Amino acid sequence: MAEGITDPRQGGLAGNPLRLAALIVGVVFLLVGAMGFIPGLTTNMDQMQFAGHHSQTYLLGIFQVSILHNLVHLVFGVAGVAMSRTAGAARVFLLGGGVVYLVLWLYGLLIDLESAANFVPLNDAVNWLHFFLGVGMVVLGLVCARFTTTER
Repeated sequence: MAEGITDPRQGGLAGNPLRLAALIVGVVFLLVGAMGFIPGLTTNMDQMQFAGHHSQTYLLGIFQVSILHNLVHLVFGVAGVAMSRTAGAARVFLLGGGVVYLVLWLYGLLIDLESAANFVPLNDAVNWLHFFLGVGMVVLGLVCARFTTTER
């Protein structure tokens, strides 16, 4: 058995759904953040702005992104991977990160997407993705906690 990854006696991920979920979510955020900088996966790379709604760059042709937006995904990814080291930290990442994404969803619904308040940038597709990410992370944090014994 690969030590530390599959053997729960070695503090591994097997039998620890919270840690595994945080790791997977973190890796997905890292992939999405990196994809936002890859031409072909991201359109109009020459129009990418650091921040703001003027960025006409789209991940997968749907999700409006900027350098800041991609960096936020990368930071969330690093946090998820790092916080997957313990069940307690993994739960904080999933629940706290989920709440952050739900707040960002509400923010995106309330602001004028063509205003300076849209600094991320956000569009309708990004807003609804944030909703599903937020709900998904909160649900993972709650459900996985029921099947996980936190380390002391």
